[in-house]
Amino acid sequence: MIRQIIALGGGGFTNDPKNSLLDDYLLKQSPKKTPHICFIGTASGDAKEYINSFYNCFDNKECNPSHISLFQNNIINLEEHILKQDIIFVGGSNTRNLLVLWKEWGVDEMLKKAYNQGIILSGVNAGSACWFDEGLTGTDPENLSKVTCLSFLKGSNCPLFDSDLNRQIAFKNMIEKGEIKPGIACDYGVAIHFINEKLEKIVASRKNKHAYQYEMKWMLKEMVFEPTHL
Repeated sequence: MIRQIIALGGGGFTNDPKNSLLDDYLLKQSPKKTPHICFIGTASGDAKEYINSFYNCFDNKECNPSHISLFQNNIINLEEHILKQDIIFVGGSNTRNLLVLWKEWGVDEMLKKAYNQGIILSGVNAGSACWFDEGLTGTDPENLSKVTCLSFLKGSNCPLFDSDLNRQIAFKNMIEKGEIKPGIACDYGVAIHFINEKLEKIVASRKNKHAYQYEMKWMLKEMVFEPTHL
């Protein structure tokens, strides 16, 4: 069974509705001509505007879109609905709230089952970091903290890397101090595509955007990845 995770550092319908390159890339990874794609907006409190943006994008593409709202409880059998999908897309906002609510509802275990059954997992911002061991969270960019995530992928993840200097500094400093695991950061408009837990491809919807791998040797080591432009 092929397991896939596509994590967006920003962009797509959530941040860049006029640029659908990342959304199109995601749909193309399914072997289905009209894949079922489900949006989970827990991190934003299932914001209506966010859900509407999802449908405004995917209603016009060859797919069958739906969404899950834990706040509105719009799906009777969550696990049954999740396991009928071809692609799951998780929206951004507060990563810690997302994980707490998923655990309470059992969505974390449902998504693990979906992943092992070959359903593509994806997401942006919080929906990117949630798949890794650890990520950064915080409503104040100057007071970011580590959050323990689902560990479908090893290491840490930092989306929106080019959007805030404080985020860059915090991520690198925390790795240097051993406060967070070494990991990968992505600029806005960059997506990292993992197959069977191995990084296989990096794509971008904008020019001059990158992904960055950070490791600790005797000092912090940075590796810059040049993505394939869509």
